[in-house]
Amino acid sequence: MPLTRRALLGSAAATAVAAVLAPSATAAPRRPRSSVQSIRHIPLQGAVNVRDLGGYLTYTGDRVRSGLVYRADALGKLTDADVTTVASLGLETAVDFRIPLEVQYDGVDRLPAGVRAVSRTITDNGLYGQLLAAIGSRDPVRQEEMLGNGRAAAFMNEVYRTFVTSPANRAAFGATLRDLSRPGTGPYLYHCTSGKDRTGWTSYLLLTALGVPDRSAVSDYLASNTFRAAYDAKVREGLKQAGLMQNPDLIIPLQEVRQEYLNTALAEVRTAYGTLFRYLTEGLALDLPTLTALGRRLTV
Repeated sequence: MPLTRRALLGSAAATAVAAVLAPSATAAPRRPRSSVQSIRHIPLQGAVNVRDLGGYLTYTGDRVRSGLVYRADALGKLTDADVTTVASLGLETAVDFRIPLEVQYDGVDRLPAGVRAVSRTITDNGLYGQLLAAIGSRDPVRQEEMLGNGRAAAFMNEVYRTFVTSPANRAAFGATLRDLSRPGTGPYLYHCTSGKDRTGWTSYLLLTALGVPDRSAVSDYLASNTFRAAYDAKVREGLKQAGLMQNPDLIIPLQEVRQEYLNTALAEVRTAYGTLFRYLTEGLALDLPTLTALGRRLTV
């Protein structure tokens, strides 16, 4: 039987649950901390994790071009002012990694006129449905059984393994990086729901493929915690105040990115492919001319 918000919660609590993974139009943008001030964050009301991937230095002293690649969280709650801001980026394409359940609950992207919307599903391994089921139960015992004692973090590790083990996921990651390698491609954005896991892995792969040192690529990945922190804390408080969770801290491992999760994906890469280069070339089917074109187009 398909999972529906009404079946889980009833209409009164539906909005609170949907908010767990996607910001509302009233979410206040998070001001970057000093550790991530070099990241070009795009402040919006309806999305909190929109960033330009440009500016990073590579091992060779080149720099990733700004204004060509953007990473984001879901864009379904953008305000009219947000849409105007996004229009100023000159986007040509916006790729949505979300599964249909996420789109159903959080809404299709609000995009400026003329932006090509591409649905390119990457599975969340049931994360969204698991979270809805746990919160919707209103049962603290069940929530503890589902998410407590390290279970939430273990679930996230399994999500990251699928980034390497799933042929469909690999095809989607490969198609996105292949898009970015094509000469003449205009400014390009990709996103999932929170802009941290599927989007974070894509960004880590892209920066690494461009020759950005691992320390910088990891910092970009972990920066989601800074940009999402205030909003995610507000969500947890809202769940408690609404009587949906006695211990909303149970969902913190699902809201955060962690070095542990990234390491899990990289360990799976080593097991299956030996090196990240082989994962890119064999797992994602990116040949050397494509990788060369990627660097030529996106670095200067």
